[in-house]
Amino acid sequence: MPSFSVPHALFFDVFGTLVDWRSGVAREAERQLSPMGIKLDWGSFAEAWRGQYETGMEEVRAGRLPYANLDIIHRRNLDRILARFGLEHLDEAAREDLTLAWHRLDAWPEVSAALTRLRAKFLVAPVSNGHTALQVALARRNGFCWDTILGADAARDYKPKPQVYLASAEALALAPRACMMVAAHSYDLAAAAQCGLTTAHVARPDENGPGRGENAPSVPVDIAVANLTELADALGA
Repeated sequence: MPSFSVPHALFFDVFGTLVDWRSGVAREAERQLSPMGIKLDWGSFAEAWRGQYETGMEEVRAGRLPYANLDIIHRRNLDRILARFGLEHLDEAAREDLTLAWHRLDAWPEVSAALTRLRAKFLVAPVSNGHTALQVALARRNGFCWDTILGADAARDYKPKPQVYLASAEALALAPRACMMVAAHSYDLAAAAQCGLTTAHVARPDENGPGRGENAPSVPVDIAVANLTELADALGA
């Protein structure tokens, strides 16, 4: 039996935890740009784009810019890195299409089946920095069946700000202690724990490329698992 109170709701980080953003963005960039005669290290391109992620959100978190959804932030971040890859010539249509690569990411292999198991016992929802339309697209592509979609749009802010976790619990009329944050990123879990949520770390050792991800949490968590199947087993789902 778990040494912590079994939650009523499970909140999931999405990028990196549920979906493989690096492979997906690399694949989509190659699909869209290679017909134009463009050749790149597609994995490095995906990493460079993702590398602007925190910078883009911090402008909102710090109040320097009003809330904008992740499509807008991804587009701003794309514009920042294009010259680095000799792509400053890309027209508006190409940039807009490329931004939607983040809507077409594939889940890690065990995720869809494990989520189905978990939903049979718990309320399940993404608590992601991705906005509602993006989460709907990823859910439809990968067969995720959510009870609701929470996170950035609901809170009008970005993790790891406390309001994102607290607004998500409030939306389900639950106390924070009745909710568990599930993520592959220690900083996310540390912030959730400070808000009173229980926490589960999922290892994604290849998130940022082979051998470049979190094998284990670097902060205290309530449970650490190798994948979502193991989490479902541990929670009796």
